Amino acid sequence: MCGLAGWVGYDRDLTRCEDAASAMTETLACRGPDARGVWSSPHAVLGHRRLAVIDLEGGRQPMPVAHQGDGLPVITYTGEVYNYRELKEELLGLGHQFRTSSDTEVVLHAYLEWGEEFAERLNGMYALAIWDVRTEELLLVRDRMGVKPLFYYPTADGVLFGSEPKAILAHPEAEAVVDAEGLAEIFAIVNTPGHAVFKGMHEVVPGTVVRFGRSGRRGTRTYWRLQARPHTDDLHTTVGRVRGLLEDIVRRQLIADVKVGTLLSGGLDSSAITVLAAKALREQGAGEPIDAFSVDFRGNDDTFKGNGIWLDPDAPYAVDVAAHCGAEHMVVELESADVLDPEVRDRVLRCQDLPVSTGDMEHSLYHLCTALKRRVTVALSGETADELFGGYNWFFDEEAVNGDTFPWYDAWRRHGGLETLKETGLWDRLGLGEYVKRRYAEALAEVPRLEGESGHEARMRELTYLNISRWEKFLLDRKDRISMATGLEVRVPFTDHRLVEYVFNTPWAMKTFDGREKSLLRAATSHLLPQSVLERKKSPYPSTQAQDYVAALRVQVRDLLKDGSPVLQLVPAERIRRLLDKPVESYAGLGGLWGTRAVMERLVEFNAWVDAYDVRVEL
Repeated sequence: MCGLAGWVGYDRDLTRCEDAASAMTETLACRGPDARGVWSSPHAVLGHRRLAVIDLEGGRQPMPVAHQGDGLPVITYTGEVYNYRELKEELLGLGHQFRTSSDTEVVLHAYLEWGEEFAERLNGMYALAIWDVRTEELLLVRDRMGVKPLFYYPTADGVLFGSEPKAILAHPEAEAVVDAEGLAEIFAIVNTPGHAVFKGMHEVVPGTVVRFGRSGRRGTRTYWRLQARPHTDDLHTTVGRVRGLLEDIVRRQLIADVKVGTLLSGGLDSSAITVLAAKALREQGAGEPIDAFSVDFRGNDDTFKGNGIWLDPDAPYAVDVAAHCGAEHMVVELESADVLDPEVRDRVLRCQDLPVSTGDMEHSLYHLCTALKRRVTVALSGETADELFGGYNWFFDEEAVNGDTFPWYDAWRRHGGLETLKETGLWDRLGLGEYVKRRYAEALAEVPRLEGESGHEARMRELTYLNISRWEKFLLDRKDRISMATGLEVRVPFTDHRLVEYVFNTPWAMKTFDGREKSLLRAATSHLLPQSVLERKKSPYPSTQAQDYVAALRVQVRDLLKDGSPVLQLVPAERIRRLLDKPVESYAGLGGLWGTRAVMERLVEFNAWVDAYDVRVEL
């Protein structure tokens, strides 16, 4: 997976500034614990931290073109390209020579052969930087769905870039500043593509190539975006097509020179990935079963209380799936103390670089990834299935479907979170109502339209696009940052662009042909899954319902009232006291994900973030 960083500066000799680039690179050591490298030239320094997954000995970076001397491009690259073997065969036929078995070298030679149009040929999750010595230009490229992160920060004579904001902020010319718009991104939950929260910093938008030269940013080219196309396949053919795509995708994503496992919740998405992986390994003659990992809270089976979102505990379903497909199943059991551990909470904040946690979920995910890393280096996960196939409650809620804002706002309103946010005063002070309205209008303007499509089908296309382009952005960012903080590479089969393009254009009536959520995915994997999972309704990632967690959170909220707390720049102490007067029940159940507890979690984390990163708040 790895981490990259770099610095381009045209008005100085950067061969004398390698220490700064090295410091940037070292902030990403957790993303690449196996090796480090720095390449320097007069106007560019590239850094890399490596997590060795393919060609363990030969894939070291930054990587220049071999056997050509100086004067040709150099790459620093993160992620995986799953069709690199086919590309390599094509490039060999065109006369290219290779000295390694790595996908990195294939990507570099693809650029040599096809220029920046090489990006269209890649199938995978990746973020990369190429310094073209011939033109003294920098190329930044990000994968289609934004699985792998990439940020940049223009300077007076060039640009800083890195896999995570922390790499850029390690440079003396970058400042940790957040202005009103950055604050709106933190608290409004709109997840705007390209927005990095920190003032002056930008995120490379998924599916784009950004080019920098002496005059600054020379342009951004979109090499991939979702397009609306007529769907001509009948239901039987569609189910078969989805099944065939998933089998090919999972088979490709199992390729590694290290051990691979899966994240298994017992829901439809992760269960489908696990059984498909187990099937592929059997067909390949693998001598060992797939390792599948779950997380749960100790005693959850006895204390669990169902509600409108969490309907039942995960554990029994995960056990059924593992037994059904022959997986080696491991459960990471946690207690409230584990997700309240100050060291863990600090690590999670620092791996995300932003106060965007949804309470205990990120902290339990950190524990889960830590446990995985002890046995595997790569894991397959089920993100994007809900957004693509229609798994969330808001796809079926009439008010959310017919609303005039992002669909998740309906859940936030219903369960008290929106009201709580308004009670803090942040809604009015930051102008969040207008900000959300503007960002929603921008998102709708992007939606690809199918000629002749109208009514409910057209609206469901809009909602699917909003979920894929905005909501999923948050989930992919979370999974990448937290897994990579433990040195674990997580691959996301449902983000394969072939599947995304096909299912996005499948009519909503076909996606829900039997009246249930994710009908199409269920049908495509029904031959492999146990009946218990096929009949189970969508349930989110587990969250603790323990009262001691709520009590500890309230203590942290009271601590916000101490003199000098950064959050008091935004929320008056009296408003925080009023929130503490709310009944404890508003912190539990649905209030944990969408209610009072969720807002209070964000305030506590914002306070810690400003302190930890020495953020200057500009209002």
